[in-house]
Amino acid sequence: MAKHIFVTGGVVSSLGKGLNSASIGLLLESRGLRVNLQKFDPYVNVDPGTMSPFEHGEVYVTEDGAETDLDLGHYERFTNAVINRDCNFTTGSIYYSVINKERRGEYLGKTVQIVPHITNEIKECIRKVATPGVDVAISEIGGIVGDIESQPFLEAIRQFGLEVGRQNVLYVHLTLVPYLRAADEIKTKPTQHAVSLLRQAGIQPDVLICRCEKPLSQELKAKIALFTSVEKEAVIDEKDVKPYLYEIPLLLKEQGMDNIIIKRLGLKTDGGNLQGWERMLERLKNPRYSTEIAVVGKYIGHQSAYESIYESIVHGGIANDARVKVRRVEAEDVEDKGPEACLDGVSGILVPGGFGERGIEGKIASARYAREKEVPYFGICLGLQCATIEFARNACGLKKANSTEFDKDTPHPVISLLEEQRGIKEMGGTMRLGAQDCLLLPGTRAHAAYGQNKVSERHRHRYEFNNDYRELFDSHGMVLSGLSPDGKLVETMELRDHPWFVCVQFHPEFKSKPTHPHPLFREFVKATLTVDKGQGVEAGGQRSGVRGQGLGVRGQGPGVRG
Repeated sequence: MAKHIFVTGGVVSSLGKGLNSASIGLLLESRGLRVNLQKFDPYVNVDPGTMSPFEHGEVYVTEDGAETDLDLGHYERFTNAVINRDCNFTTGSIYYSVINKERRGEYLGKTVQIVPHITNEIKECIRKVATPGVDVAISEIGGIVGDIESQPFLEAIRQFGLEVGRQNVLYVHLTLVPYLRAADEIKTKPTQHAVSLLRQAGIQPDVLICRCEKPLSQELKAKIALFTSVEKEAVIDEKDVKPYLYEIPLLLKEQGMDNIIIKRLGLKTDGGNLQGWERMLERLKNPRYSTEIAVVGKYIGHQSAYESIYESIVHGGIANDARVKVRRVEAEDVEDKGPEACLDGVSGILVPGGFGERGIEGKIASARYAREKEVPYFGICLGLQCATIEFARNACGLKKANSTEFDKDTPHPVISLLEEQRGIKEMGGTMRLGAQDCLLLPGTRAHAAYGQNKVSERHRHRYEFNNDYRELFDSHGMVLSGLSPDGKLVETMELRDHPWFVCVQFHPEFKSKPTHPHPLFREFVKATLTVDKGQGVEAGGQRSGVRGQGLGVRGQGPGVRG
């Protein structure tokens, strides 16, 4: 029978429950165990698919097409767990399932209540990740202890511990231990209160992870242990690690987190190590090269809106022994100030996915700037569509070309609604979602990056390249380098005569890991490090034939494009 770990939070939200759950998963995998992970979100939306990135951050898409919380991206980047639609449930989805069962008469005339019906449904969802072969299932409870929305989930995991046996369950509680600068003191009282609330819900935590600005002394750890009934060695302090989030597993391991879990749950392991992870971190911290890439989007002010994009760029840097500085550019600023003012000096431009008309012309202008100035360009989902509109207008002479998403009456709908989307009224879960195969054209940059003819990537979109314009685009130098297996959908395109201009309709950022960077991000970052002769930019120094002065940007160095 699989063992279970439940990760809860107290004091404030956004302490990093998802990153810590993923880090625990990595530690256990390093000891030879197989893990699976899931998250319960307390909001009433059925899934985050219809939520604004300003509200929720990015929507992470799984292989089987589920629109899920961004923490599932951390799970996949840190571990080898097979993440699917059973790995994310919300209050809305739980109630939706219970109500449908009631309507079908499955409760035999009983009065449907929070306890036992809602809590039973939550427990059934917990069991779904304890699949055959899984040694440890890790379930993260969103929100914090004390939130009214979290109460059914806390009650469910309390009951679950009784049902499967306390020896088979471990409760990890993440809290904040603030440092008050004015008093020059570290305060443990918020943690004490958070644990008190958890114990009122009937749950005694086995491990405390204390987020802190300064490390906790042994005296403070002893104080926290005394007031929370947690063993002192199980009080883990977790100092802020920005910008290297991939250090979290090592911080936990240094304090024996994996040993605590293995001992408490009676797990048998073959040892294991984190050498591969440590090598990746060393390369991340001490790269040889450096470069700067602009990400042009409409949610730039919200870090988590493009979480997987930013992480995948970091991965591409790791693959090329390079530190990547990301210049976050608001698409509307490009509209107002012009691309030269916003993009001058960068070595690469990436336009990510998105929806809606706001900032579109700024993204289109960015694609034109990249094409005409020969700056490496990577267009993802909407980034492909913006590049398509730009190319149609300025290279093919179709001045009023557009997407029917933004202009239903455009005379040149180079991007149009997918045939399968016509007539669909509901918004939630109705897009082209999940893994789809793509056949790549040999001799293209996309094919060279992957090194194979057929790939599978995840999608999330309603609009697609209009096939009526295929011949026109090809005749003007835009190669349609990847198609769906039936040949009906354009999945990748690239400019024939450009240093690196590649666009994809799918989302490669969902399949990139720090230890296994996605090939397209790897090649994109590589392109920003080279000029005509492929000479790299050394971090902290000058080399002839490179962009800039040790920063990987176009500047005043010898042999650069002014």
